[in-house]
Amino acid sequence: MTTLSVEGMSCEHCEQTVEEALEAVSGVTDASADHEDERASVEGDADVAALVEAVEQAGYSAQT
Repeated sequence: MTTLSVEGMSCEHCEQTVEEALEAVSGVTDASADHEDERASVEGDADVAALVEAVEQAGYSAQT
């Protein structure tokens, strides 16, 4: 599992947007985001840089 710190999420819609962006990355089997904890968890063997890029393209800031 990979955990990312995600800044900019403020609601459940934001969580859904981040989850969809992460699930679109090759190698991801499951993703969940929590705006209150400002974290996203990703299952699978996706490249971490690709995960960060996907979150940033969705309009949020991410780091490992």
